[in-house]
Amino acid sequence: MAFEYDPEQVPSMTTDTVTTLISDSGVTRYKVIAAVWQVFDKAKEPYWFFPEGIYLEQFDSTFNIEATVKADTAWNYTSQNLWRLKGNVHVENIKGERFDSDELFWDQRKERVYSDIYIEITQGLRKVKAYGFESNQEMTEYRIFRPFDGIIPVQEDLEPADSLASEELIQPETTQ
Repeated sequence: MAFEYDPEQVPSMTTDTVTTLISDSGVTRYKVIAAVWQVFDKAKEPYWFFPEGIYLEQFDSTFNIEATVKADTAWNYTSQNLWRLKGNVHVENIKGERFDSDELFWDQRKERVYSDIYIEITQGLRKVKAYGFESNQEMTEYRIFRPFDGIIPVQEDLEPADSLASEELIQPETTQ
């Protein structure tokens, strides 16, 4: 009985206890640490799989850390330059802002990070909660979608909706 190799199910390479540097145009840009790294380069849609989690550091041109990324599981769809991070995803940018979600995507071609599920963004003492966001890949310029239980901008130049909200009825007490 001959052994049948299924490139969709069996990796062409498995490596454990990985620490590697990745360069972009000859400049070291990323450091990746993983317990297990599997390469499925013969699959219809080639990808790398990190079943036991991943830790990544992104560097600027002088090797200062711009961002850190941690996730329980990760996939890198190599032909699409698309990362999918799943489970306890934690990202910290150069400003110290923290992004926590259960799933994030990083599109390297478009240089965008995004998610359409629940996310918490911590900016110092302020925490913003939302469903969905998108950002540049440095995670320094972003917009959130469907915020809740957080700060929602209010337009203050509107007329009161009814007479009970009139300034004539709500007057501060003055003491003299």
